[in-house]
Amino acid sequence: MGMFGLAPGDLEEQTEVWPCNWPAFLLFNRMSTQWRAGAGGAIGLDYGCIRDVAGFLGIKKKKLAEIFPDLQVLEGEALRVMAEERENSP
Repeated sequence: MGMFGLAPGDLEEQTEVWPCNWPAFLLFNRMSTQWRAGAGGAIGLDYGCIRDVAGFLGIKKKKLAEIFPDLQVLEGEALRVMAEERENSP
């Protein structure tokens, strides 16, 4: 949450993660320190370390291939939110 400029008290309601999306969410959460950044901010996750992080979580290679598209959806949405934050900041 901190990467989006949020504190725990900023969320008014809980968000549920569907069980089928849990592995992708867990991996995305653990990848939170693995962003590639340019002069304008984050440009995407560092795909070079995804296998290692997934391995630490016990996610097998076949499962990683299945959840990778979901991870990219989360990445894309995070990039959109971060870009919006930059546009709205003074």
